[in-house]
Amino acid sequence: MEKAEANGLTLYVFEAQGARRSMWARWATSTGTRRCRARMRFAVQVIVFLCLPVVALAAPADRSFSPTNIFAPVSTPAHSILGLSLFVLAVTATIFGIVFSLLMYCVVRFAKRADDDGREPPQVYGSNQVELAWTVIPVLITVVLFMATARVIASIQKAAQPANAIQVIAIGHQFWWEYRYPGLKVVTANELHVPVSDPAHPTPIFISLLSADTDHSFWVPRLAGKTDLIPNHPNTMWFDPQQTGLYLGQCAQYCGTQHAKMLLRVYVQSGQEFNDWIEEQSQPAQASAAVSEGRRIFETTACINCHAVAGTAADGRFGPDLTHLMSRDTIASGVAPNTAENLRLWIQNPDAIKPGSKMPAMGLSDPDLDAVTLYLETLR
Repeated sequence: MEKAEANGLTLYVFEAQGARRSMWARWATSTGTRRCRARMRFAVQVIVFLCLPVVALAAPADRSFSPTNIFAPVSTPAHSILGLSLFVLAVTATIFGIVFSLLMYCVVRFAKRADDDGREPPQVYGSNQVELAWTVIPVLITVVLFMATARVIASIQKAAQPANAIQVIAIGHQFWWEYRYPGLKVVTANELHVPVSDPAHPTPIFISLLSADTDHSFWVPRLAGKTDLIPNHPNTMWFDPQQTGLYLGQCAQYCGTQHAKMLLRVYVQSGQEFNDWIEEQSQPAQASAAVSEGRRIFETTACINCHAVAGTAADGRFGPDLTHLMSRDTIASGVAPNTAENLRLWIQNPDAIKPGSKMPAMGLSDPDLDAVTLYLETLR
């Protein structure tokens, strides 16, 4: 009986161990399945990521699904940058294809098999051919990429400036853009207007880039590459937009709290539309007697220390020129639509629209705030 009980106990232990082994086998199988699924998901993600450039290039001819699409250039510098990007992408894709193919070949060809005796394969030491190959080939590839990049940079930077080029001075501020047209005697802010460039009669835009405080970077992807604005170090860039429309960009250099909301808007217009805009912007501010109270409040507060309004006592230079404020589509450097409600809120509490902006809240009473808002709405 005891022996039987002992055997029964032993049998019970064996059964428990078998159950545990079965449990571990199921866990291992499920774990392997999870790992396999994870690897499959990773492989799909890699394939999708690698196919993104192909999808972008296979887009419709106008490629206008994104206002900042680098694969839809509309100016000579942007076309040059796209060509360089595609060349680099082709070279790196070829390298990836070769390395990935060799890796897959090694994984399949030299995978462990049941009849392997466990010995290591012959090792290669001191092969001059192998060492030369993995040294010379990468150096040659690097030299080719360097020369191609240098050629594009030189062709863009050394472009000749024709007599009919439009001159613009762009000044980066925390956190807005100031644009001056020295030859046309126009000053505006945040929204750059330029004429379209006819390929038969090019009208390129040459921009002098200055900074009033810290580092900024001017980047409108469909027009040109990034160019930094550095204090006490003037830079230049140019583009010749060949299609009318609105092109968006971004300050591409971290410049402080509101760097992400220092937006760029470039309006490319027909020649006649651009001339009409210049004519309007050249006029002094027009304000009716109905808003004289708002003008008085504006001119007797600290507003005029930062802002300028042509034809008035306001001649500040720390903030945007407001002479034709309501001709702009946005306020706060593209952050909010230029509506009466947003304008009133912007004057009352700038941090409500753009936290960390340099514009202070003036603390005006509601009647004074309404009067100033009505006055600014007349500045067209």
